[in-house]
Amino acid sequence: MQTYNLALFLCEAVIYFAVMTTFLHFRRQLGLGVFLAALGVMHFMETYLAAVFYIELPFGTVSPGSSVFFAGKLMMILLLYLKEDAAIVRQPIYGLFLGNLVTVGIAQFLRLHESVALPGGRPVDIGFLNEMGWLMVWGTALLYVDAIGIILLYERLGRILPGNLVLRFALSGAALLTFDQIGFYAALNILFDAPVSVFFGGWIAKLLAVALYSLLFGVYQRVEHTPQLRRSRRGITDIFNDLTFRERYQALLAKSGVDVLTGVFDRRRLEEDAPRLMRDCLERGRSFSLAIIDADHFKEVNDLFGHLKGDEVLKEVAARLRAGSRPSDHLSRFGGEEFVLILPDTGHDGALRLAERLRNDIGSSVIRPDGQRVTVSIGVATAPEDGRVFDALLGFADERLYRAKKDGRDNVHGRLGRLVSPGTAAGMAD
Repeated sequence: MQTYNLALFLCEAVIYFAVMTTFLHFRRQLGLGVFLAALGVMHFMETYLAAVFYIELPFGTVSPGSSVFFAGKLMMILLLYLKEDAAIVRQPIYGLFLGNLVTVGIAQFLRLHESVALPGGRPVDIGFLNEMGWLMVWGTALLYVDAIGIILLYERLGRILPGNLVLRFALSGAALLTFDQIGFYAALNILFDAPVSVFFGGWIAKLLAVALYSLLFGVYQRVEHTPQLRRSRRGITDIFNDLTFRERYQALLAKSGVDVLTGVFDRRRLEEDAPRLMRDCLERGRSFSLAIIDADHFKEVNDLFGHLKGDEVLKEVAARLRAGSRPSDHLSRFGGEEFVLILPDTGHDGALRLAERLRNDIGSSVIRPDGQRVTVSIGVATAPEDGRVFDALLGFADERLYRAKKDGRDNVHGRLGRLVSPGTAAGMAD
């Protein structure tokens, strides 16, 4: 019987992971709400099972609710962080916690009712509902700490194991679920007088679940990064897509993402694409750089020669930037005379060399109507050294652009200061 239960236990974990990763994988087509709603629905189920449903496995007494569903949910939250960002992750955490508080509050009001027995004489168990509510609140409070802890630990392990995502995934899960088992067992012992065997059995079961989830995560990573097996970009067709086709088409036209004047991407497209490109690079253990490029004294061009001539100069600058960048790079007009060049799979030294080459190219080929050279100042930042969040990286590059301008313009600044020639850095230190 224990072996049979173990086989079912492993099947439940595989089914859970397969269903939830499918929802997460197709979040662009289905909407992220499908994944989050499924996570919330199963949150109630796992708490109920942890209170009343236990099985015997070879290593002890275990609740699938705690070992399969809760452990799976924590690993899904880490996976959501890897695919999206911390701002998205906090939504289900706060939603579950606040929803559980409402559940407890409503349970208090329900106790005020004059209830009647159900058909067959089954009594109303308001006390159990109340216990469930507090157990859910305690479990979600632990989940809040677990979610923060697993993300921080995963990032910290990245310094030691930068290229091994699966091992970091497994170690983070094992550490935080050990902490969680201690806290959750304390509540079970107080509310339901759970024996010590429940603690040890649940702990081993959670570690087993983490090992299985990590193995499946590794398979998922391999499938996702295999070009022949990647998902189709075509959306999943359903009645809602059919009903909103015209609105989607109009929105697509409005969001073409191309700057009308220069022909490069616009700022909206940058803000949509850059965080995704950055996550993809970091997930693969590769560097990600960006450069902010600003045309020096451009207001003077507009004031002296008019905006039409200024537009022509700006188009020439954009053309030289586009010609000097690589097919994999992403060039956007950030606003006015500023451009942002995204450089996937590029380290800091490589980004500085490319920025210096672009600076020289523009300075030697773009000429104002009065014959003077057009120069640019450039600030460069690189992930993960300068941060793992796109907005923070953009902020570092902007600071370095300011330093480049303050240092006399027509130069490049990175962490090490002004780049005098390709591959050589000097000047002000960061």
